[in-house]
Order: sequence, then structure tokens, then C-alpha cells
Amino acid sequence: MSRYDIVLIGSGPGGYTAAIRAAMKGAKVACVEGRDLGGVCLNRGCIPSKALIAAAIQYDKMKRADELGLVAHGVTYDWTKMLARKNKVVNTMTSGVGQLFKSHGVEHVDGWGKVTGRNEVTVWMNDGSERKLDAENIIVATGSRSRALPAFPIDGKRILTSDHLLELEHLPESMLIIGGGVIGCEWASMLSLLDVKVTVLEVADQLLPTQDKSTAQILERELKKHGVKVHTNVMVKELKPGATGVQAILEDGKIVDANQALLSVGRSYNTEDLGLEDVGVKLNKDGSVKTGSDMRTNIKNIYAIGDVRGQILLAYTATHEGMIAVDNCLGAKERTNYLGWPSVIFTHPEIGSVGMPENVAAEDHEILVGKYPLRALGKAHAENEIAGEVKIIGDKKTDKILGVHCIGAHAAEVVHVASAAVRKKMTVTQLGENIFAHPVISEAVMEAAHDVHGMSVHLAAKRR
Repeated sequence: MSRYDIVLIGSGPGGYTAAIRAAMKGAKVACVEGRDLGGVCLNRGCIPSKALIAAAIQYDKMKRADELGLVAHGVTYDWTKMLARKNKVVNTMTSGVGQLFKSHGVEHVDGWGKVTGRNEVTVWMNDGSERKLDAENIIVATGSRSRALPAFPIDGKRILTSDHLLELEHLPESMLIIGGGVIGCEWASMLSLLDVKVTVLEVADQLLPTQDKSTAQILERELKKHGVKVHTNVMVKELKPGATGVQAILEDGKIVDANQALLSVGRSYNTEDLGLEDVGVKLNKDGSVKTGSDMRTNIKNIYAIGDVRGQILLAYTATHEGMIAVDNCLGAKERTNYLGWPSVIFTHPEIGSVGMPENVAAEDHEILVGKYPLRALGKAHAENEIAGEVKIIGDKKTDKILGVHCIGAHAAEVVHVASAAVRKKMTVTQLGENIFAHPVISEAVMEAAHDVHGMSVHLAAKRR
């Protein structure tokens, strides 16, 4: 039996970066992965979807080329070529992980792992053999998958997950999206840019229920400009075959038809058949792994990171948590710090946020709010992307930054200015005192910070 300092189960952004970090620190490391390296993010999530989104946005820009004084006749797209490019991007990234493993001496164990002892992982290899790994420490990084619901039988033809969408041979004329969260809205945005008729059904009273209300309102407005039909406060009772493909039966009796439906109603945690409970690891009621802020489970040498913890289901969260777990495996006493944790959504326009939405901040604080619309920025007009705003919420008494919400061009990049400010515990005034170049989109952060105190010189005077 091979002996390792650390054995990781799963090679997503958390697992593979943790494996490399551990090896760089001198540990003997094995990473068990039976599918392609990179996990959901590189293969079926972040990277392939963003490759397609980038193409869809470029197509939309080409259709609007005359607004920039450019002439482009007969603009169309080739979905087959878009998929081929997406696959090339994915292959580049996943092969890069394999090369990094070889470079740093991480052993990739090609198979499916199960914890069969507090210091043992059994792997059913893809070549049909079985192998046991002796592990001083075990890190579970098995991630999550699209949630399935009994009333919505996923068949990969009419009713789809985002995994199916990434492999569709042809785009349908119409798509029904059940769930207006992050994945649902990203696909609604992308498909509508590619001329698919999209309908979004969301049970909450707004799209993106965890985001600031004004951000959600702006996104809904922009989606509607591309023909997306948005219905909030609706409950889907049943999905069944229909004349055009699929029918959604709503709780109020109404029927919505489309060629296909995307089920986007959350994630389930990959903890089944891992043997965790057999060795005494405690799970939460939802099936996620229970850990402390040090990533350690109730079994001191078994850790869990990323989606499988059921906390913040983001690739970069898994990466951060992997660093914490590895350091603690090797004797440190590190804990996570989620202060200033950014959230980014790749709709069109993009969204970036950090901290509390306005309604949440107002529950426990006396707040001041500053806003700056992108249409007031020269750079936004130069790029012909004037939709959106930056909104900053501050504590009236302490000037503490409580939340920053960006929607518009490059928002997923711009938000990191605010994220760094929150993480370093800067005040609204200090954020506004930073020097921003001109003309750039991130100037909107400075202007919104000034507007919190009524001092944005590029906004009309407010009535007092």
C-alpha cells in the first residue's frame, strides 16, 4: 500500500490547487480523479460557459456594429464552431492541470475514490483494478452537481441541466428556464443574445434572490431588451411533454410552452458512496460535509473543501479553502476569512458584488447609499456599453462599507477594487480617496463612494 502525506479526492479548483500547494510545501501527494482533471469548473461550468458567453456577446456587438460606425453585413453564428472552440479552451485548461501535476510531483490516481478507513482511501481504477492508498490526511473535494427534482424528470432531451446545454448539437428556437439564480440568468442572457426565445420562471420576487434588488431590476430590464420573458413569484408544479417540446404547468394553472427546458434550481452535494459516514464523518442535513472554519471535519485528519461543504459554492472559494486545509494538514492552525468575498455573475451586463444588499444592511444599520450610473461615464459611452450602475452602501455612523454592487461592463473585474477595500476594512471615504485613472469603468466606484456623502461632482445636484 502506497503511503501519502495527503490524499485528495476530487480535482476541481479546490482539489487540484490544494494538491499542487501541498507538493510545493514538500508533501507526498496523490489526487484521485476518475473524470477529466479540473472538475466541474474547467469541464462543465465556469470555463466552457464563459467561452460560449464570450462568443455570444461578440455576436451581439457585431449585430450592433453600425452604432460604432462599422459596417457588417449578414452577421450570423455557427453553433458547431462555437462548441468546437469551447472544447478547445477546455482541453487547453485541463491538460494544463495535468502538466502542473507532473511538474510539481503530484500523482494523479485515475479512478474513483472512497474513504474506507480513517487513514485509507480505496480507488477503483478506470483500468479495472483496485488500489488502496495509505493517507496521513484526507481532503474531500468532490464538489456538487445540478439538483434534480421528482416533478421535473431530467431526460437530456426535453428537460436539461446546464451540462446538457454545453453539448447540444443545435440550439432550440425557445428555451424555458426554471430558476432565475446565477446559472439560470447566465444561460438566459447567453441564449437570448443568440436569438433563442427565452422564458425565465423564478419562485422568488426577483431574479438573483441573493443579490441587491436594484441590481436584479437592472438585469431584468436588460434581459427584456433582448426579448427574455421574466416571471417572478411563480411556482412550477409540473413539467411534461408538450406540443412544441415541453410544458410547464404553473401552480395557478397557467401553462408555458417551449422547445426545451433548463432546470436550474440549485446544487446537490457529491457525498454519496464516499464512505464518510462509515468512518464517522458527520454530514449536514442537506448532505454536505460538516466542517469547522479550519476545514477539518469531526475526524481530525479528514478535511473537506469547496462545494461539498455546502457554504459558498464558488470555484475560488474552493481554492481558498484548499489552501487552508493543506496548511493545517501540515501543522498550521489557519482558519478561513470570508471578509470582502466577491460574487461575480457573467450575464450581459456583468454583475459583481461584495458585502450586504441594501435591504439586509438596513436591518441592523443606519445606512447611506451612493449610486453612479454607467451612462455618466465617458468610457462606458466609448465602449457603447452604458447600461448599469455602481451602488455603495455605507454605515452612517462609522462610514464602514457595508456593500458594493456593480452591474455593467466589466463589473466582474471592477468589483475587486471594492472587495480589496472591504477586506482591508477601509471606509467609504477612504475608498473614494483612491486615485482612479480616466477614462475607466472603475471610476464609477469612486463616484459612487463620493455620492454616499453627496459629493459626486459628475452627478446633478440632489434636491434637499
